[in-house]
Amino acid sequence: MDITLEVVNLPVSDLDRAKRFYVEGCGFRADLDQEVAPGIRVIQLTPPGSRCSIAMNSGFPPHPAQAQGEPGSVRGLQLCVTDIEAARKALAAGGVEVSEVTHLGENGWTGGKGGEWNSFLFFSDPDGNGWAVQEAPTPLSER
Repeated sequence: MDITLEVVNLPVSDLDRAKRFYVEGCGFRADLDQEVAPGIRVIQLTPPGSRCSIAMNSGFPPHPAQAQGEPGSVRGLQLCVTDIEAARKALAAGGVEVSEVTHLGENGWTGGKGGEWNSFLFFSDPDGNGWAVQEAPTPLSER
């Protein structure tokens, strides 16, 4: 049986602002933006080339078995690219405040690219949800 991660719920305070940030700033594709029931709006966005999307909503009642996150409470989301410098340039051109490229060295985080799988940059959305971008040696389809 396959178990696939296809949607990550992302708590945000302003759906329209978040949608602009992810579509215009980060280049995500807008797959869905609709009222799925009276007073319940769902937006689903997908990074280019990804099979996993993020979903943001308003008016969606939490299920009793699930705690609802506060806007900005998600950390550790990670995207992979094959050219970290090009990714940084594209994000910055979209108006995203993005860190310099860094890698993990002997004494912690160090500026510049590292070896294979060891080059990163970081950014947060307007609510503070945190993202890492890691350079991968080959596209996902080749791994």
